[in-house]
Amino acid sequence: MSGRSYKIAVIKGDGIGPEIVGSAIEVLLKAGEKFGISFEFNELLAGGCAIDKYGLPLPEETLASCKASDAVLLGAVGGPKWDTADPSIRPERALLGLRSGMGLYSNLRPALLFPQLASASPVKDTGAVDILIVRELTGGIYFGENGSYKSDDILADGTVKGEVAYDTEAYSEGEIRRIVTQAFEYARGRRKKLTLVDKANVLRSSRLWRSVAKEIAPSYPDVALDFLYVDNCAMQLIGRPASFDVIVTSNMFGDILSDEAGMITGSIGMLPSASMGAPGTPGMFEPIHGSAPDIAGTGKANPLATILSAAMMLRWGLGEAEAADLIEEAVRKTLDAGYRTPDIASGDESEIIVDTNKMTGSVLSAIG
Repeated sequence: MSGRSYKIAVIKGDGIGPEIVGSAIEVLLKAGEKFGISFEFNELLAGGCAIDKYGLPLPEETLASCKASDAVLLGAVGGPKWDTADPSIRPERALLGLRSGMGLYSNLRPALLFPQLASASPVKDTGAVDILIVRELTGGIYFGENGSYKSDDILADGTVKGEVAYDTEAYSEGEIRRIVTQAFEYARGRRKKLTLVDKANVLRSSRLWRSVAKEIAPSYPDVALDFLYVDNCAMQLIGRPASFDVIVTSNMFGDILSDEAGMITGSIGMLPSASMGAPGTPGMFEPIHGSAPDIAGTGKANPLATILSAAMMLRWGLGEAEAADLIEEAVRKTLDAGYRTPDIASGDESEIIVDTNKMTGSVLSAIG
């Protein structure tokens, strides 16, 4: 769609964040030129840099500006500099605050194994891995009732219980319905296979997930729905990763499985993500890797995950699929040409090891 202009909230964050977000912005501008798309970038503070300036990780102004934007592009937050900060103001609290404040209830984590990087995968002969994990973001054990207390009760072997800590897994039908419906929609646009991952043989909350999914399924007769227990899914992701299309699951299970699936691709430096809320509201797009403060400013940061996050922003957040296709194809051409940052280098003599700027430049050249 030509002649469109979008307001993008930009949170560069900490560590390598400013470098990789800068690369993504360059690529967005170049791709936008091809399709008559313009961007208004509004740079905001969140994370450690916000703590340094304001004494808190998520200033009200940042959240308000994000909610008023068309989409949010985020780099990375955190680092050892703030490890001793009070837990209530750690940099990572900015992410929770943004998700909650913006109503972002689903996290989309693609795990795509680029053929050019297949040798970097710890799983050999994987086939064509292209998985989309849809993780619920705002419910479950991370947000359930929790606490601790002292108990003088005696266990069967005579041991005193002592301190007891608990965390509660709770989900409502509404929370489950909205994300499972979203996952069906994503599956319909892909290879039409949806896997619900749970622990329904043990957890009552998981049994609710299954019943809701079965109610929704008849509305998507073109999508095949199956179920896997989380422990079995963890094994199957290693044994047959290419057989998965879309996986939908709870907050904690998605947290674990998305990292496992990401590792199959060989490098977290290649993996984008999106956090989405209700249709028509702004989403947040970010690479899954951390702030890597140890390599900040050295030129070793891989910008491709952030560039691919920008492509996800165009596709899922702004409806600009053609521009997203152009960026993704430019990344493939860059890898085909042999360009590698140190994190994705295999040692093959045909590879061309480059820094952040040269990798970005290669993508820009591939866009044309």
